Amino acid sequence: MTPDALTAALTRPAPPDPAGPWPVPDILRPAAVLLAVEGDRLWLTKRATGLAHHPGQIALPGGKVDPTDADAVACALRESQEEIGLPPASVCVLGALPPHPTVTGFTITPVVGLLHTRFTPRPEVGEVAEVFAVPLTHILDPASYRLESRIWGGRTRRYWVAPWGPYYIWGATAGILRDLAVRVG
Repeated sequence: MTPDALTAALTRPAPPDPAGPWPVPDILRPAAVLLAVEGDRLWLTKRATGLAHHPGQIALPGGKVDPTDADAVACALRESQEEIGLPPASVCVLGALPPHPTVTGFTITPVVGLLHTRFTPRPEVGEVAEVFAVPLTHILDPASYRLESRIWGGRTRRYWVAPWGPYYIWGATAGILRDLAVRVG
């Protein structure tokens, strides 16, 4: 996957998501995540088990937009530096996917960036239990994703999963990654 092909994929429309629509709160808080691509892999995190929200889940580095962030890109870069030790100067931002609303009250802007220097992760112990890389071939293959469902809030909710090795990638993270995979085609 070349940088030009990846950049072009960000502007392509995606077909309707068969997992949704699902009910989202009326008020959504802005957040951003970084899809950090290094060569033929993408960096993900496993959240610390002591966190109040989504403990132990697989996630993209990122978080809520702070008042000091100029925009979603600044948020994604700041959060990536805080969570996994990724220097913002090491990232060439290619663009962003459309915001992804969640049932937990966020609208997440997925920022796509290429790492132009070798990266050695340094997880923030209080937030991140593990940082690991997944092959881009797995992430960009639409066949890697399947729909699952469970009862949540008294309703059946469908969501994407993309298991890889011992990691169960699901929910908003899998939905965002699948959006990119479908656009890349």
